[in-house]
Amino acid sequence: MTVGELFIESLSSGVITPLELDWVVAQQACFSRVEEATALRLGRLIDQGTIQLGCRLPMAKLHNDLIREHWIEPLGRHRHNRRSESQPGTPV
Repeated sequence: MTVGELFIESLSSGVITPLELDWVVAQQACFSRVEEATALRLGRLIDQGTIQLGCRLPMAKLHNDLIREHWIEPLGRHRHNRRSESQPGTPV
């Protein structure tokens, strides 16, 4: 792992894990100037609330949520609501 990879991952997900933050703290004595600047920027984003301290959801969980939202739910309990919205004269 590099500071750059960690920065991009945290920025794209909006989350940094406690283990990743511990790694940054433990490695900061070995950072180059660019890595120091990146770590400082990461700290500022955490202070601003742009990046939250927490855990990331596994991609499988996110994938399953997308499948449920886009494929299963339209066929399930919300189906009758969409049908009644498309046909204004039908009772709800």
